[in-house]
Amino acid sequence: MKRKLRHFDFEQTLEKLRAHSFDVTPLAGNTGGGFLVSKHGAGAVLVAAEGAPAAFAAGPGLVVRGEVGRLLDRGYQKFIKTSQYEIPASAAQLQAIHAFSEELKQVTGAISLYNESLGTTSDVYQYDRLQGREEESHLAVVQPWETAGGH
Repeated sequence: MKRKLRHFDFEQTLEKLRAHSFDVTPLAGNTGGGFLVSKHGAGAVLVAAEGAPAAFAAGPGLVVRGEVGRLLDRGYQKFIKTSQYEIPASAAQLQAIHAFSEELKQVTGAISLYNESLGTTSDVYQYDRLQGREEESHLAVVQPWETAGGH
């Protein structure tokens, strides 16, 4: 027998999150109707979306002084980056972000991807050995079949 899917609107989604022990608070000074949803020290900013129960204005990350920090991967270590701070992420913080995002997806009915369910994925990847290569891309690329020095 086929199960009927029940679609929730934004307010029902917020109530469902509150019922599952998430802290749901409106963002101060925000006219877009965003809500900070947090649990386990991690959080995300949700806004109303058309055709979906909610959308992320800021994806899951660690809450630092009321702001959701983005996860930054530098190749050798992950960092939590906010507008004011950049702090090294500990294993406990990464586990909290992962637990929060998995539970949030389960409660809201969002799609859970396989690679994200294995562990915490970063928002930004900045490898130090690749830093500065962006400036080189504006140089003209010489093709092997083109003569470069008049030969």
